[in-house]
Amino acid sequence: MAQDPSFSASLDAGLSGATRVYFIVGDPIAQVKSPSGVTAALRAAGRDAIVVPAHVAPDDLPGLFAAVARMQNVDGVIITVPHKFSATPYCATLSDEAKFLGAVNTLRRQADGSWHGGMFDGTGFVAALEDAGCKLNGKRALLVGAGGAGSAIGHALVHAGVASLAVRDNDAARTEALVARLADLGLGSASIAASDVAAQDYDVVVNASPMGMRAEDPLPIDVSRMPATAFVGDVVTKPPLTPFIEAARARGCGTVTGTQMFGRVCDRIVEFLVEA
Repeated sequence: MAQDPSFSASLDAGLSGATRVYFIVGDPIAQVKSPSGVTAALRAAGRDAIVVPAHVAPDDLPGLFAAVARMQNVDGVIITVPHKFSATPYCATLSDEAKFLGAVNTLRRQADGSWHGGMFDGTGFVAALEDAGCKLNGKRALLVGAGGAGSAIGHALVHAGVASLAVRDNDAARTEALVARLADLGLGSASIAASDVAAQDYDVVVNASPMGMRAEDPLPIDVSRMPATAFVGDVVTKPPLTPFIEAARARGCGTVTGTQMFGRVCDRIVEFLVEA
């Protein structure tokens, strides 16, 4: 049997009974690529630590938190789909962004054993856009997807200075709630995107929905008339180049992939976990 390279890397990492444990929890979890990268980043920051994937269904999330609360060598929990909202009540305290969104993607154990939650999908995505040369101030942005990642990205976009943000999601109630909360910030106009939304009306278009994970998925929005000056981002990491990103590149647009976003989100997660 061929040996898994990630297993070899873990053996080389000097694991011992003193190694601190961080879980990354999702449903499913096999597609997540962060355990090795975050482990390496934590070790580079001086932590004897390892990140362990945990496949936990929504109904089993209370059991997961009941268990890790009793594991004295567990210092943090990284949260992915679909638990970003439902993990929030387990936090005794929240960062300002997590409190606003009601969602978390990272929990850090405090000295008293309680959890402090943070949310970095939005700031990580905006950092990836800026890395790619996208200037957000004054731009018109369209966000497709108002779930955990989409809410965080919308929040980060308005804080980055976009002039307007339109949101589109199949869940009308979720979309209305996000738009109302973003509008209340007074940082730029926020609205629900029209049903006949046109890509050419925006300078920045972000797919924060699962569309693109499956080969049969439609594009989040028709890009056939999108100008080459537009920037397009996608949160989907598998496949690494989604049909949406490929179509935008064919139009000459600047792009940010889910993998690029993921790298910047991981940077912020590690900073948060080693802050204490």
